[in-house]
Amino acid sequence: MAKTPAQRIKKHGAKAAVPQHHLPPVINPTTDRTPQKAQNNGNLIVIAGVVASLFLFWYLHLLTLNQLTQLSGGLPMPDSLIGGFDPGFVEQLRRVLSGDAIGQLNYLHKTAGTLFPVIFGFTWLLLIGTNVARKPLRWAMWSLPLLFVVARLWGNVAIDAMVSAPTLDAGQVALASFLTVAGWVLLVLSLLAGGAAVFLGRRPSTRAAQASPPNQP
Repeated sequence: MAKTPAQRIKKHGAKAAVPQHHLPPVINPTTDRTPQKAQNNGNLIVIAGVVASLFLFWYLHLLTLNQLTQLSGGLPMPDSLIGGFDPGFVEQLRRVLSGDAIGQLNYLHKTAGTLFPVIFGFTWLLLIGTNVARKPLRWAMWSLPLLFVVARLWGNVAIDAMVSAPTLDAGQVALASFLTVAGWVLLVLSLLAGGAAVFLGRRPSTRAAQASPPNQP
């Protein structure tokens, strides 16, 4: 039977050997996370967001909204009209849209019509944030995708209210048309801002590569 340290000292005196207990090594709180790895992780998220945004744009504008024209006598959905629309077009559209077609358009706005601007906006915020160092310029570029998200989500609500209202309201038409045009314009401006952000993000590395001395043989 193993003796306790007190029993060993009582029997052998103060010189009795007391077994030493070693604590497990402390885990090093430091990690190997570096700015380069953080940049690479951000790039992977941006790439995934770009792919998701492209798919949702294709699904929303090039597939589903085009399919809905089969329920509208060939008339395009208001979301697809880059130049906006007037009360005459909306009145004509309302005459041919059935309750089922309006319900499908409303459901599309709540699903892909919401996911596309949200995912695109988040991706572009990250893209700009990881490539633009100057805070004033970064916030100016961030305002474009943020406004795009607001315009598209608000435009979805305005279009649904416009086509499902008991009577046509010229104010509703004007608001929905303005938000539709603004959404398309802000989408283009956001794409340009993203391209400018990538260009600005590559300039420091290019200058650093030019400034570094060549390797000696």
